[in-house]
Amino acid sequence: MDSEPWERISGAKLAGFGLGLAAFFALLAVSEPGFVFGLDHANLLFHEAGHPVVVLFSSRLETYGGTLGQLTFPVLLAISFWRQRQALSCAAAVIWFFENWLNIARYMADARALQLPLVGGGDHDWNTILTRWNILEYDLQIAGALKGIAWMGMGAAIIWVSWRYWDDRRHPPIEGDLSLGKF
Repeated sequence: MDSEPWERISGAKLAGFGLGLAAFFALLAVSEPGFVFGLDHANLLFHEAGHPVVVLFSSRLETYGGTLGQLTFPVLLAISFWRQRQALSCAAAVIWFFENWLNIARYMADARALQLPLVGGGDHDWNTILTRWNILEYDLQIAGALKGIAWMGMGAAIIWVSWRYWDDRRHPPIEGDLSLGKF
């Protein structure tokens, strides 16, 4: 599969991707830190769905199910787009994956304060997890590191798209190349 060519990124596709990124980052800038309205409501649905799925396998791991749930869908999309060699879609899924980390960091940073409203008023996952690991007092530091990783991950996806575009310009398509696309 690695020898299959990636779908080429045209200037028009890159411009569309760039406009989408600009809109996404503008939304991030005006949103409550760590919570993008709409997107993170969808992520919350995946989070809540993760708990009952994981509890089918282990009641002890149920607490981790929410975080695993909200990360699973973007990972599956990224893998699917990678296998289909669709760079822009793959990068968008990776950006979504790392945007989730901002939301997870927000939740993690609340592990001691317990100020965030929880769905159904249940237990605070990260309070439970960090207490179990005896590192609750480091919630803010761990959340800060997670935010940094999130921004680096999103940045890496953008750099990778830029490199793919540059590589496409450096290597013109070969006659009959099916990865040309329509643009």
